[in-house]
Amino acid sequence: MATISMWTRVALAVGVVVAAAGVASAEMTSGHQVGESVGAMTVTKVAGNPLDGIQDGQSLCYRCRMGARPVVMVFARTADQKLAKLLKKIEEEIEEHQDAKLTSFVNMLGTDPASLKKDAAEFVKANGLERIAFVVPDEPANGPSDYKIAPDADLTIVCFKGGKVKANHAVAKGQLSDDKIDAIVESACAMLE
Repeated sequence: MATISMWTRVALAVGVVVAAAGVASAEMTSGHQVGESVGAMTVTKVAGNPLDGIQDGQSLCYRCRMGARPVVMVFARTADQKLAKLLKKIEEEIEEHQDAKLTSFVNMLGTDPASLKKDAAEFVKANGLERIAFVVPDEPANGPSDYKIAPDADLTIVCFKGGKVKANHAVAKGQLSDDKIDAIVESACAMLE
């Protein structure tokens, strides 16, 4: 039986560690990808954006209502202060770019639609969000299957204009850093150029 030199074993061990690190740091994939078209989906508006002309409790295709506008569409499983920070920055961009008609809406995901609706309304009120609508999809666990929202993605952000995806960001639970927030806001602004 051939013996493996110490250096070969070290090289193999380093290779395994590097490969494992690469897998651990790989970007998560969730939602429509760049260049894909965003189709219709039925949601119920819960709270937020009183200027959109849609009453809370109304069922509709919110994505369809946005038409060709630049949209930051968020799918969120956790409504925490990091999400609030992201949304406040997006609201600042919506305010600044009113002429470009930038808009955004958040799809709350989970297994209990009644709780999602209640929690979303409380989150909007507690964080003073005024320009972003919160909705609950008819398929609340992961959204419509053709939207391809990964079950392990805590946040999926799809930036699209004219129905075509311009940027996509997927974030695991607890991984929404300030740098990631800045990258998402930058993607939203890039649609306006």
